[in-house]
Amino acid sequence: MAIEEGVRQQLAVRFCVLLPHLDERQRRLMLATEAGLLGHGGVRAVARVAGASETTVRRGLLELETGSEPLGRGRVRRRGGGRKRLTERDPYLLSALMALVEPDERGDPMSPLRWTTKSLRKLAAELTRRGHPISPGSVCQLLRANGFSLQATAKTLEGKQHPDRDAQFRYINEQVKQFQVADEPVISVDSKKKEMLGQLPSAGREWRPKGEPIEVEDHSFFTGPKGETAIPYGVYDLTADAGWVSVGVDHDTSAFAVATIRRWWQGRGRLDYPAATRLLVTADAGGSNSYRYRAWKAELAALAAETGLAITVCHFPPGTSKWNKIEHRLFSQITMNWRGRPLTSHEVVVNTIASTTTRAGLRVHAELDPGAYPLGVAISKARMQALPIEPHPVRGTWNYTLRPAPTDQTAAPAPSPATERATVLEMLDDPRLTGMTSGDLDTLAEKLATAQRAQWEQQRYEARGGPRRQRPGTHGKKPLLNSRDRILVTLLYLRRVCSQRVLREMLEINDRTMSQVVTDTRRLLREHKVSIETTTLLFSTPDELLAFLRTGQLASRSREPLPEILSDPALTGLSRTDLSTLVDRLALRQAARVERRRHQQRGGPRQPGTRGGVFPQKIGDAERVLAAVLFHRRVCTGEVLAELFQVSRRTIGNAFLDVRPLLEEDGFHLEPAPRKYRTVGALLASVPQQGDPPS
Repeated sequence: MAIEEGVRQQLAVRFCVLLPHLDERQRRLMLATEAGLLGHGGVRAVARVAGASETTVRRGLLELETGSEPLGRGRVRRRGGGRKRLTERDPYLLSALMALVEPDERGDPMSPLRWTTKSLRKLAAELTRRGHPISPGSVCQLLRANGFSLQATAKTLEGKQHPDRDAQFRYINEQVKQFQVADEPVISVDSKKKEMLGQLPSAGREWRPKGEPIEVEDHSFFTGPKGETAIPYGVYDLTADAGWVSVGVDHDTSAFAVATIRRWWQGRGRLDYPAATRLLVTADAGGSNSYRYRAWKAELAALAAETGLAITVCHFPPGTSKWNKIEHRLFSQITMNWRGRPLTSHEVVVNTIASTTTRAGLRVHAELDPGAYPLGVAISKARMQALPIEPHPVRGTWNYTLRPAPTDQTAAPAPSPATERATVLEMLDDPRLTGMTSGDLDTLAEKLATAQRAQWEQQRYEARGGPRRQRPGTHGKKPLLNSRDRILVTLLYLRRVCSQRVLREMLEINDRTMSQVVTDTRRLLREHKVSIETTTLLFSTPDELLAFLRTGQLASRSREPLPEILSDPALTGLSRTDLSTLVDRLALRQAARVERRRHQQRGGPRQPGTRGGVFPQKIGDAERVLAAVLFHRRVCTGEVLAELFQVSRRTIGNAFLDVRPLLEEDGFHLEPAPRKYRTVGALLASVPQQGDPPS
């Protein structure tokens, strides 16, 4: 039977009003009711007017005819209806997924995704390959349902924590409160990361016209150590919420760190705290302000003497630098301020730092420090012991106070370390020590000047990884010792006037720098066929050497040939004839043992074209046997022998390793010496000089 057009229009009006407010089941039952009232042809007519499927309408009629019970409140389908859950269709899917995302805990250690990015697409592909077909979206649903989410790494592990970590934090907090209550300045200091200058990528983004990003170099690592650098060192005033940053161009040394504090005090600190008598400095445990550095404490002592302030320093425990206030109140703000901006010059760095502000009121002053702060400076033990430093009763290694030493107002200011070094070098330029006049030394320095300059440039070229990008001498980067001074120091060492340790203490240069100076200059002297004769003078301490230069008299005995002195039967337990026989007997076997050890170190025979072992040994075979005998009898320590023979402790150790097994093979045994000498002076004083009456 045909359905009239008027009926169709009435159905359309009802459906338009009611259907949007009904759920799936209610719409189906309503359409079925209308189709049943229309009779034959009603299913098709209702489906066309409502835009539904005829199957849906017939399913509704079937539900009405069977008299199905109404569903529970809020339900649209019967229980068990709809698509099956992923885990119900594949019971092993979830365990397979967990094995991929947690391989360390429960999964296969050979999982192909263990060392790759576990993206949704890769996880879905791997599960499908294993027989669990799934889409990336379904993987995401399963992960979220089981408590997973996208997470970055969290910087919370501080390594092995010091047992006094928390106690030191509390002590620093108490000190800060005491100083702030007394209206004394409290500053936090640290060095920011060294920044390379140039059109280099910078993390972060900033607003710019669309499609016009700042162009930077693609491969920034190619600049390497060749480019210029900026070294920001900051001072943060905890009370005033103000920062002071010096941008250095040379090296991040303790002198540079204290120079920044000095600049802050002169430019800002003394104005903000005119009545201050004390200064509290909180610093990290490492870097240029390390609690281990003598130079840091010596520079602070000089600052205390200049300003009249008692400077108290409290160091944070190792591995806790992020708790230093300057890190998250100043440096983090500076980093955010220059995000997305290449640091092309020192001027850009200084201006960007100076413009850093916060809504809390932070203000920052920045300036360029073009001064030279050379590496290699060391503080002698005598100077360190003379510092007016007062360790605190609580963890005195980390907490100490440098008080301004009482000085005479009319006294001249103390000379700088560079001036003192120049004075000592002038004293060491003595013909009695060098074996040549000052004019001869000048001639030798002039002869080696070109070779020294070439050697220096070659070393700088290798350190930079390429040619210079700025003219020589820029920013005042100069070595501690000039060409003539390097030759002078090397002559004193090669003539065996004293050890490198004595020279280091007198010139206040660290061991690495002194060793490099001697090694480089000795190579040049050998290449230019300059022979150095050993002197008979021997000084084991700086005081002995300085006393000789001032008075011309030896505070201790002059050196006879060292093997002659140490071969005394009182030390070796052998007559000189027996000792000579022992040396001759072990000579060839010792040489063979040395060659065998070097063969093992090389991993094979000498390469063709090498010099075949013609390099001179630091100590000869007789001296090696003599040193081993003395050590075997426990006459002295290895350090004393190393200082006597003017070699390193490692060289003496190798001599023991080479000779001692040979002595054991021959059944060599001597009674231990009645006394063990722990200093060179005590050992030499025990040997009677020629002409002395026997004791």
